[in-house]
Amino acid sequence: MLDQSWLEAIAAYDADQVNGGKPKTTRRTRREHLQHLARRVKVGPWELTGELLSEYASAQEWSPETRRGRRNTFVSFYRWGVRAGKVAEVVAEALPKIPVHAARARPAPDRVYREAIMRAAPREGLMLRLAAEVGMRRAEVAQVHPARDLLEDLVGWSLVVHGKGGRERIVPLPGSLARALLDLPPGFAFPGADGGHLSPRYVGRLLADLMPDGWTMHTLRHRFATRLYALKTDLLMVQESLGHASPTTTRRYVETDRRRMRTAIEELSQSDVRYG
Repeated sequence: MLDQSWLEAIAAYDADQVNGGKPKTTRRTRREHLQHLARRVKVGPWELTGELLSEYASAQEWSPETRRGRRNTFVSFYRWGVRAGKVAEVVAEALPKIPVHAARARPAPDRVYREAIMRAAPREGLMLRLAAEVGMRRAEVAQVHPARDLLEDLVGWSLVVHGKGGRERIVPLPGSLARALLDLPPGFAFPGADGGHLSPRYVGRLLADLMPDGWTMHTLRHRFATRLYALKTDLLMVQESLGHASPTTTRRYVETDRRRMRTAIEELSQSDVRYG
């Protein structure tokens, strides 16, 4: 059970996030971060010190990216607390900043995708296709609503994707994928209890259960980016398809084509031999 002081503080902070125009996905994530913290400390939100917060964070087995996201949430929460007169300082600033490192792309191999598709029921198979063939995130897949989001133009069907930060993008759909969405009953493609659809976390867990250990739904997004770039070598096209704000982010999703690299190095070697 969450302490009443935490419940009230999280609710008030969430209301401030609504007033600030934060998207539903961001608000949900921040509530979950704060609830996790609240269940593991023995004091209320306004009695928590930087030392106690540091002890809590150091006890968690988080990746650097997760630590960065949690710190962002806690800093945002305590900055609101200062503005609201609840606390005198932003205690979350006691947590060290996590530098952003250039992560290596990790696209799921074809074998992993084929195995997942073979094991999937029709619902999960459609989720897998949206991730692998269109590059959608789990939260984007969860919110697909065919009647609202499918668009037809002179060259085929496209999908309005509801991305991070409330940003929308339009991506072309393969014809067979569009038909599969059109054949669904009215309403959300994947109905559930999270605002009418399944929660992003549940979608991610469903697909992770279908894939071999170590592979996740997000690696299907890396697969999509890598294959699209290999086909067209157009980073801006990949960026737009993925809904990234920066091409620097997109570059981390694209694995270098090893065959082209090997061919190029062999060509260089042959040219050096001619000069030798």
